[in-house]
Amino acid sequence: MTTATTRNGDRRISPVFVGIVAVTAVTGWATWTGFAEQPGPAVFLFVTAAWIVSLCLHEYAHARTALHSGDITVGAKGYLTLNPLKYTHALLSIVLPVIFVIMGGIGLPGGAVFIERQRIRRRWQHSLVSAAGPLANVLFAAVCTAPFWLGALDGVPAAFRYALAFLALLQVTAAILNFLPVPGLDGYGVIEPWLSYDVKRQVEPFAPFGLLFVFALLWVPSVNAVFFDGVDAVLRGLGISDFDTYCGQNLYRFWQETNAYCAVSR
Repeated sequence: MTTATTRNGDRRISPVFVGIVAVTAVTGWATWTGFAEQPGPAVFLFVTAAWIVSLCLHEYAHARTALHSGDITVGAKGYLTLNPLKYTHALLSIVLPVIFVIMGGIGLPGGAVFIERQRIRRRWQHSLVSAAGPLANVLFAAVCTAPFWLGALDGVPAAFRYALAFLALLQVTAAILNFLPVPGLDGYGVIEPWLSYDVKRQVEPFAPFGLLFVFALLWVPSVNAVFFDGVDAVLRGLGISDFDTYCGQNLYRFWQETNAYCAVSR
């Protein structure tokens, strides 16, 4: 089996990841109970920590799928421990996506784990390795939105509901952006194995700039409006209103003035 050379220590969950999950749990509890005098900082820490958890799961999904597809080196590289410090570019993988969330409330994809593609033989396996990351975001979004589309919001504190809605928005945007067939993003990785050699050779020089290209496009007002209209439509289909996501982002950016409509009483 392809996992035969992967030691148990290579798959042991990292204390770094456990710590991030602990921060998510504690700040989620503080948001739920209204423990903090002002909910904003608790919402900020909860959403940020949960977002980092989703980034770790995104990269883990890539690595785990690659392991079972033939790349037995991912264990030795530490990718199966869920430790974000083991990624190819820790800055791109974690810090930059968090900055994007703080700046614009959008789940832009981050860096990557390095997969030795030559070890993976079948084209469909290459596609599956690329798709595994954004599919992890889809599953995370399903968990965040479950209370909304299941109608299970009775008794859920407003601050926690808003935080979940904003976190769901981040996951939906991350999934959509990652699935774009742009060089350097996972969507292109899904279709790349099926392209001709000439096409891949012509596209390859643009791969390092794919994320920057997407980010620049989102600054164009008309493109931004179309993108977020689509995101809002998906969230509304899952039972999350524009008001919930707006108030979630409003509480998240606690250093700005909180809209009176989003104020949460203790």
